[in-house]
Amino acid sequence: MSAFEKLVSHSKKIAHFNHLAAICGWDQASMMPSGGNQARSEAMAELSVHIHSLHTQPQLADWFAEAEQEPLTTDQSASLRELKRQWQQANLLPEDLVQAKSLAGSKCEHAWRTQRKQNDWQGFEKNWAEVVKLSQEEAQLRADANGLTPYDAMLDIYEPGTCSASLDTLFADVKLWLPEMIDQVIEKQASEAFIEPTGQFAADKQKALGLEVMQLLQFDFEHGRLDESVHPFCGGVPSDVRITTRYNENEFVQSLMGIVHETGHARYEQGLPKALAGTPAGEARSMGIHESQSLFFEMQVGRSDAFIAHLANLAGKHFNTASPELFSQQNFQKLYTRVKKDFIRVDADELTYPAHVILRYEIERDLINGNIKHTDVPELWNLKMQQYLGLSTEGNYSNGCMQDIHWTDVKGTVNTNGKRLAKHNYKDGCMQDIHWCDGSFGYFPSYTLGAMYAAQFMAAMKKTVDVDAAIRSGDLTPIFTWLSDNIWTKGSLLTTNELVKQATGETLNAAYFKDHLRTRYLDKA
Repeated sequence: MSAFEKLVSHSKKIAHFNHLAAICGWDQASMMPSGGNQARSEAMAELSVHIHSLHTQPQLADWFAEAEQEPLTTDQSASLRELKRQWQQANLLPEDLVQAKSLAGSKCEHAWRTQRKQNDWQGFEKNWAEVVKLSQEEAQLRADANGLTPYDAMLDIYEPGTCSASLDTLFADVKLWLPEMIDQVIEKQASEAFIEPTGQFAADKQKALGLEVMQLLQFDFEHGRLDESVHPFCGGVPSDVRITTRYNENEFVQSLMGIVHETGHARYEQGLPKALAGTPAGEARSMGIHESQSLFFEMQVGRSDAFIAHLANLAGKHFNTASPELFSQQNFQKLYTRVKKDFIRVDADELTYPAHVILRYEIERDLINGNIKHTDVPELWNLKMQQYLGLSTEGNYSNGCMQDIHWTDVKGTVNTNGKRLAKHNYKDGCMQDIHWCDGSFGYFPSYTLGAMYAAQFMAAMKKTVDVDAAIRSGDLTPIFTWLSDNIWTKGSLLTTNELVKQATGETLNAAYFKDHLRTRYLDKA
C-alpha cells in the first residue's frame, strides 16, 4: 500500500467517527431531551478528543513526506493537498483545548435556548465568556503558526485563502451603495398593497408543504430527512443529510423559505463526489461556496417569479384557506420580495441581509483580534444596527446579539458597566444567532460571500440554460445538472478561486450581486 493510500484509508477512518459526531450533534439540537445534555456533552467532548488524536498520530508526518514523492494524478495531488491542510490544522491545537471547547460550547448552546427566551444576557454572558476565551486561545495558536492575525487564522478555517483585508474592501463597497438601495426599494414598495398571512397555519400542514417543496427541489429522501429545531440548520453527512426548520403557526412564510434554503445546503452535500467520500477532497469547498448553494436555492431560484408561482399553488392546496387572494402568485411575489428594516437576521429579506452580516463580521473580527471585550458587544451591536439599518436594539437582546449559535461553542471599547447593562432586556439586541454557541468565528462573512457567488453562478448558468423555462415546467433538472457539473462534483479538488473561475470564467465579481438586486427590486415594474 502506497503512502497516499495509507493516508486515504486513515482519513476514511476519521470520517466514520465524524459521521457519528454529526448525527449526535443533530440529535442534540433537535430530538434529545433537555436532561440528557450533560451526558451527551461529555460523550461528544470525548469523541472530539478521539478524532483529534487520529488527526495527529505521529506516523502521518512520514506518510505525507513519502506521498509527496509518489507519482500522483491531478486529482490525487489535490486530495493530498486537502489531506495535508486538514492534518496541519489539527496539529495546531492541543487535546485539552479541543475537549474544553467542546464542553464549553455544549453548555453555552444548551443554556442559550432558554436564556434567549428570557432575555437573560447576564446568564448567557457567563457561559459565553469561556467560549470567547477558548476561541481567542485557538485563534492565537493558529495565528502564530500561520503568520496571520488571530481573526484571519479563524477565517481561514471557513474560507481558505480569504483575509479580513479583502473582506474589508469588499464590504466597504457594499456599504457605499446598499443603504441607498434599501431606502429606494422601501419607498417604491410603500404604495404596494398585499395580504399578510394571519390565522392558524398548523405545523403539520407546514411540514407537509415543506416536504412537497423539497420534492420539487429533488431532495433525496433515501439519504436525508426534515425535522424541527430551535434554529434551522443542515447537518449529518452526505449519505444521511439532516435539515431542520422551525414553525410559527401564525404564519408560514419564513419556515417555508427556510426549508428551501436548507435544501440547497443538503443538495450540495448529496451531490458531492462519492468516489472521494471520507476524504477532505470530497467535502464542500468552503462555507462561502456552501452558502452559495443554499442562497442559490433560496434567493436566485426560490424568490424568482416562476418558483413563487409553484409555492403559491402548493400553499393554497395545503392550507385550503377561505382567502384565495392570499395565495395568489402576485401576492406571494410581494410577500417574498418585501424589503423591511428589521432586527432578525434569519427573517431578513434579501436586500437588508448583507447589513446583518457585515455588522456581525465587524464585531467578531475585533473581538477575536482582542480590540474589544465580549462585554462590549451589546453596545457595539446597538451602535451598528443604528448605523446600518436605522434601528435601536437598546433594551432588547434575544433578537439581537444572541440569535446566532456559532459564537457560543469555541469551533476601541464601549462602556458596558453594570448600570448600563441593567437598562437592557435583550430582546432585540445581541442574542439571536445560534452561531455564537459553537464558536464559529469567521463563519459570518460566508453568508454574503455566498450571496455574491450565487448571483455570479446564476449569470453564468443563464448563458447555457433556460432557467425560467425549467422552473416553470416544474422539472428543475437542467439547473441541478449545471450545479452538479460545475460545483457539486468538484468537492474540494479545486481552490475556491479555481472553482469559481472554471464555472463562470472569472473569480468573484461582486458586481453580479449588485446587478441582481437592482434588477429584482428596482428595475422590475
